[in-house]
Amino acid sequence: MPDAVAPEFIALQQAVIGRYSLERELGRGGMGIVFLARDVALDRPVAIKLLPPALAGRPGLKERFLREAQTAAKLSQPNIVPIHAVEERAGLSFFVMSYVDGETLGERLRTRGPLTPHEAARVMREVAWALGYAHGRGVVHRDIKPDNVMLERGTGRAVVMDFGIAALAADARGEVMGTAEYISPEQANGETVDGRADLYSLGVVTFLALTGRLPFDSHDPGELLAMHITKPAPPVASVMPGLPRRLGQAVDRCLAKQPSDRFPDGEALAECVEEAIEPKRQLPVPVRFWLSKNTQEMRLLYIMWYAVGGAGLSPFVGVGVARVLGPFMGWVAGIGTYVLVPITIHTMNRVWRLRRLLEEGYAIEDARVAARDFAERRKEEIAYEFAKEPRLWAKVTRWVMIASGTATLGVMLGTIVGIIPTLDVMAYTILGTGWTFLGTGVLQTMWPGKNVTRDRVAEWRVKFWVSKFGRWFEKIARLGLKRTAAPAELTYRPTELAIGLAADALFAALPKEQRKDLRDLPELLDRLQRDAQLMRRTVDELNGAIDGLGEQSAAARSASLGAQGSALTGTREKLRQDLTSRRDEAQRRLTLALEALENLRLQLLRLRAGTGSVAEVTSDLSAARIAQNDVAIAAAAQQEVEALLAGARSLTGELRISGAHNA
Repeated sequence: MPDAVAPEFIALQQAVIGRYSLERELGRGGMGIVFLARDVALDRPVAIKLLPPALAGRPGLKERFLREAQTAAKLSQPNIVPIHAVEERAGLSFFVMSYVDGETLGERLRTRGPLTPHEAARVMREVAWALGYAHGRGVVHRDIKPDNVMLERGTGRAVVMDFGIAALAADARGEVMGTAEYISPEQANGETVDGRADLYSLGVVTFLALTGRLPFDSHDPGELLAMHITKPAPPVASVMPGLPRRLGQAVDRCLAKQPSDRFPDGEALAECVEEAIEPKRQLPVPVRFWLSKNTQEMRLLYIMWYAVGGAGLSPFVGVGVARVLGPFMGWVAGIGTYVLVPITIHTMNRVWRLRRLLEEGYAIEDARVAARDFAERRKEEIAYEFAKEPRLWAKVTRWVMIASGTATLGVMLGTIVGIIPTLDVMAYTILGTGWTFLGTGVLQTMWPGKNVTRDRVAEWRVKFWVSKFGRWFEKIARLGLKRTAAPAELTYRPTELAIGLAADALFAALPKEQRKDLRDLPELLDRLQRDAQLMRRTVDELNGAIDGLGEQSAAARSASLGAQGSALTGTREKLRQDLTSRRDEAQRRLTLALEALENLRLQLLRLRAGTGSVAEVTSDLSAARIAQNDVAIAAAAQQEVEALLAGARSLTGELRISGAHNA
């Protein structure tokens, strides 16, 4: 307890003595003071919110405080802080609620910065659940903001506080309800509000949680209210490139000026965000650990070796060999030591790590899924990381690495042609210094100072695990390994990947002669899988774009915008038709690829069971090639799809801007 005890603390403790034992003040705001206390009878922590005595004397305010608290007490939902009791004692009005051990979303953002898209989507979904439940019972929060959302310690569960209490702010201060940074346009105008006002505020909260900044910001509250009323919010994806499309569209739709253009209720918003979270794609903990641990150890091993160990050891190995076998062999020995030692250590470590994963009951297919999952996530991260031009220091660092590497190669060449006659310690010191910079530079998956569009290491890892080398790696890891039970938690696999992996396993189990006759099959299976995944992503993106165009009410827009609205609406409908046509075509090609995969798997099953023949599989191979070529043509036309998607985003922005200016 602090040394200076607030008078409200003493007054409330006297009023509840014997029933609650106050411990400390948790916080205070304009409409209440919150204390941490113990429920004496039930021996549990609770939070008590007290209406400040200075406000209790306002006419009708105390009665409304109690009435609103009683209304909120009827809400029973996992993402709403439960209210246990609403009481009035010794002239004090207060209510008792569950104590959530954690921090507010506001505290989280102020201390550790923005959330990841996955974390922000999960918080948005859980708050939307809470709002949908409350709105369905006639309760509108009216003050959704980061400091009214608690994040439970350990679980990360988002819990909304102060339902039904925020409405008192207008009576208490004679001001517009809500907090200026998060207020909806209709609240700022002093109009009657419904649950969609809370969804607007939630959109602002999520915008802040993702980007670290507000869509509208000003030190003048009046100017801030005017921005909410008249100024279109910037698309969140324009502030945070690489954001999952569905999540960005959900935030943008929440920030629509007209309530009719937002989600109809919290349940609809939660359902939309659910697709952005994609919990089914989360890898089991052992598989995630295997992937992340490998990545961490690889970077640490190589960087430490090339920066310190290799640069110090390999030159002296080369010197020793050069004195015995000559300069050229010394150079070969130095390079071999520098390159092969970390590769050998890392390979042995990989075998051991994979063996541990196999002991848990997982299979090589799970490693492949993990590699693909990592490669997909890296695409999003790269889009965000390299969205801006590299800084000058990064460019300079990159050129220093390149220059040192060039100097190193020059020293090596000089030793071979005889310009440097003796490989002495000084020459190898120069060589080691150059290797240090060259090695550490090469080992950076993305060299600083250079815009990068892809992670080639992640892509190579995917190819490795689906190749015959990956299968050899698995065989080595399985040597002497006892048979294990299947894990309780399975890795999620998209349909095309699950079919392809099953077909790969069937092919690997065939006799050598049959595998030789069908040697083109693994490559075709891999191409079909990749093309099907591309088509699936295309379908998802086009569906999102179509939903985005559907956010605007055509009748309402035409009525409010006149000729300009009619022109935009006509353009939107034409674009929507094009997007729908593309979506249907992508869906058809996805189905085609899945059917080809399934047919190949079925023929392999028959071949394995002895009821099929290589000739039948070969026949299906020809059909699958035709299907794959058809899908590949569509994949090659992806630039046209991207142009349509860009047009959809641009048009949606025009509709919002025009609507805001003419509303």
